[in-house]
Amino acid sequence: MSIPDRAADAVAALTLDQKAALTSGADFWTTTQAGDVPSVMLTDGPHGLRKQRRSADHLGLHDSVPATCFPPAVALGASFDPELVERVGVALGIESAIEDVAVLLGPGINIKRSPLCGRNFEYFSEDPVVSGVIGAAWVRGVQSQGVGTSLKHFAANNQETDRLRVSSDVDPRTLREIYLRGFQRVVADARPWTVMCSYNRINGVHASEDPWLLTSVLRDEWGFDGLVVSDWGAVRDRVAALAAGLDLDMPSSDGRADAEVVAAVKEGRIDERLVDRSAARVASMAMRAAGRAPVTAPLDVDAHHALAREAAGRSIVLLKNSDGVLPLSRDARIAVVGAFAEHPRFQGAGSSLINPTRLDDALTHIRAAAGPDVAFAPGFSLESTADESTRVRLRAEAVAAAAGADVAVLFLGLPAPTESEGFDRTGIDLPADQLALLDEVRGANPRTVVVLSHGGVVALPFAGDVPGILDGSLLGQAGGAATADVLFGDVDPSARLTETVPVRIEDTPAFGNFPGEYGHVRYGEGLLVGYRWYDTRDLPVTFPFGHGLSYTTFDWSGASATVAGNGDVDVRVTVTNTGDRTGREVVQVYTGLEDSAVSRPVRELKAFGVVELAPRESREVALTVRRSDLAYWDVRVDAWIVEGGRYRIDVAASSRDLRGTVEVDLDGDEVDLPIARDSSLAEVFAHPVAADALRAALARHGGGGIAGSGDEDVRMMLASFPLGRMSMFGLPGAAIDEVVVAANR
Repeated sequence: MSIPDRAADAVAALTLDQKAALTSGADFWTTTQAGDVPSVMLTDGPHGLRKQRRSADHLGLHDSVPATCFPPAVALGASFDPELVERVGVALGIESAIEDVAVLLGPGINIKRSPLCGRNFEYFSEDPVVSGVIGAAWVRGVQSQGVGTSLKHFAANNQETDRLRVSSDVDPRTLREIYLRGFQRVVADARPWTVMCSYNRINGVHASEDPWLLTSVLRDEWGFDGLVVSDWGAVRDRVAALAAGLDLDMPSSDGRADAEVVAAVKEGRIDERLVDRSAARVASMAMRAAGRAPVTAPLDVDAHHALAREAAGRSIVLLKNSDGVLPLSRDARIAVVGAFAEHPRFQGAGSSLINPTRLDDALTHIRAAAGPDVAFAPGFSLESTADESTRVRLRAEAVAAAAGADVAVLFLGLPAPTESEGFDRTGIDLPADQLALLDEVRGANPRTVVVLSHGGVVALPFAGDVPGILDGSLLGQAGGAATADVLFGDVDPSARLTETVPVRIEDTPAFGNFPGEYGHVRYGEGLLVGYRWYDTRDLPVTFPFGHGLSYTTFDWSGASATVAGNGDVDVRVTVTNTGDRTGREVVQVYTGLEDSAVSRPVRELKAFGVVELAPRESREVALTVRRSDLAYWDVRVDAWIVEGGRYRIDVAASSRDLRGTVEVDLDGDEVDLPIARDSSLAEVFAHPVAADALRAALARHGGGGIAGSGDEDVRMMLASFPLGRMSMFGLPGAAIDEVVVAANR
């Protein structure tokens, strides 16, 4: 018997009270046991297992079991490597299974709408294709081990300010193309066990109470057949949420929500079949997890740490490398400056806080590579209570160390208290004392390499003043060793930016519309999120989306694109490693349609892939742009529509580094628009039946001159004129109605 059938039978044997209890948590982390339905544990991720030792709060103020802290999404997404991400997911699944966890809460794939969002470290990208492809790989990896995932936070959860109440006010096309597209990709490609609804409202409706979101879109359109769980404490009205399609309310409400459900059934306000439906989904998930074979082998801490180190090394972006300052020579006199070199900032704060099995720092591994004589000075204090005399002394020590070195490696970044779940950042600048330190260090040693640690993107006003910049974002527990691997060239940097680095906060798309006021935030930038905004408006940026360098060089040639029988576009380009080191290049495919009937960004990422090449090796890279990813959301018919026309296909190393451009002609989808009195004359004349009917009616009633006018100015003037107002030109209302009936017959 299948698990869903067993679950249905188990639920059928329960009382109404028991079934209602199944739809709420038993405590903070576990589901309720009832009859043959077991209790199982859900616990936080996403970049590591956060299983708390005792009942506790969601934000992790209590201790959790040691687990491997892999690079958070801000770094892992930059690998642009689904195969690597899937391997990390497998490891996360293994650790969850060892601890008898049923569902690991992740991945977070919300769009980085603004760099100020305090939780951006937990999300992959400003682009929905990157978020969807990488998120699907993560889900496949975890679930391959018999552990469920929880795709979150569904949906339009792009800030922490007032996050439990704020309404994300976003137009339908933007919502579909930017904020839901990644979720749809993961649901279709990876089938997560659960989807977690977000705290916020969407256009005034709480996500937990929105039948359009949780049922019409998620289940009816996308075919999701798993469990919808609330974010912890997201449910305001349990009965409304149940009716909307939310199955499991977490955490426990001490029976209050269960009683509300039972009362609603007995009073006839909801059908008991709704309770049966959600209880069966909870039972299916619990039985699926309980059916996993027990894992008796202990965690291979060393192997998982090694994977964390590999993943971290592949997640470091080389932003700049002038005059061959990198990789470092082991024989060089090296000065390491910056408190983060000794005390790494390796993860974000809040519900994803992992208790790592071990923790590497960069200073130890730099000294292991270049010798114990590597100089070190902290340069600044991570304690906010440091006084001015302490800051002056620390800078003076750092300058002295840098002045006596061949190269200075300066670790800068955002201190942990400046970004976290629960609140948003107030700016994108690095701390003033760190910028002052940078000025003095590069004054003492022009060969200064900056290594960055941060969860949210930071402004880099010094980008033109230093020869080398490594963006380490947050790299997990092995990030210190991985940073040394990249600095010395043991690992070729191959990561690419998944979000644009702006010149200043005032240039960002959501500036002026973030974080909103009085319970509403207006998504006024529409489709132009991230690089779509900067590139379409041709704004200067410090580093563009997709940018990243290597220690080798690549040549691209022979770009081509063909339309497959199913409407997908097959793109090919040959990449050659022209340097003397093995390296990895990320091939990105962007598309554009200049003569579109709807507004579009100048280019949008639609596919990407990684190729590893030995020196002088060439390889043809083949990527597929899905026809579905070329569709826009047509608000006239509430459907995805591929517009016909000549599409530009750019193969690129970033959104602004185009290496080849080809064009393909695509047949469009037919859009059968009903004709009504409000239809414009342009729409009527584009409709073959309606056009003939209108011309005939005009001819009968003396308006044929207008219908047949060859004057372009007249036609343009009348194009937006509603059909129903043609009475002013002598067309009777009955004749107008005849046109409408004929068109829609």
